[in-house]
Amino acid sequence: MNKFLFAAILFISAGCSTNSVTGRKQLALLPESELRAMATTEYQQFLSQNKVVSTSASKDAEMVKRVGQRLVAAITSYYSEKGLKAELEGYKWEYNLVDSKEINAWAMPGGKIVVYTGLLPVTQNEAALAVVLGHEITHAVAHHGNERMSQALVAQGVGVVGGVLTSGNTAVSNIFNNIYGPAAQVGALLPNSRKQELEADKFGLIFTAMAGYNPQEAIPLWQRMKKMSEGNRPPEFLSTHPAEDTRITKLQAMMPEALKYYKPMQGK
Repeated sequence: MNKFLFAAILFISAGCSTNSVTGRKQLALLPESELRAMATTEYQQFLSQNKVVSTSASKDAEMVKRVGQRLVAAITSYYSEKGLKAELEGYKWEYNLVDSKEINAWAMPGGKIVVYTGLLPVTQNEAALAVVLGHEITHAVAHHGNERMSQALVAQGVGVVGGVLTSGNTAVSNIFNNIYGPAAQVGALLPNSRKQELEADKFGLIFTAMAGYNPQEAIPLWQRMKKMSEGNRPPEFLSTHPAEDTRITKLQAMMPEALKYYKPMQGK
């Protein structure tokens, strides 16, 4: 075997780890603490350059914060029950509504979440918004971004010194900007894989249900998304989140498990 190829295989193997929640092996070459630090910087810069809707002046902003808080409580409970609470250490959750016609929402490492006002007419209700945020937050807590970045680094032949890549590395910064919300463009170069999307759907539904929202709202939500994607310009949200019929079918198949966690909130 070629020595370079053998070394590459060893390098990739050393970077593989089993995700504690999903049970799937992932390539994770970057420390999560580094990604959280990068996310915090990018998030604050994004907020400073966009119009953040105040919770004191908007019921929609209050709703985004409420949904975020309930989902975080559900996720924390889920991880604690499985003895994995330490996995969420270092997360400093923030939830902000940004005034934009864009139909989009995203979550970054460390719990940095943004919803665009343009998404709300599509979600139409609080439970459907919870489905979207549950899906996006799962991408963050399941370290999907780290996995995609690691795969891209290997593909680009970027080296690792002492097992650590820092934000000062131009290649790392560029890849980060091609994945996460603030800088990602339409048709991002690094979309979620099918496995990642299925994981985000599955655990997003579970977290939605645990937060007291009806996960069945996911079906009409994605039917609306599918209808919108049939137009000339699909929503930004769909650029990396396919909404084909097979996805809706899979959501329906996942629903019985999610409903086991569902306890409706009083008054809802």
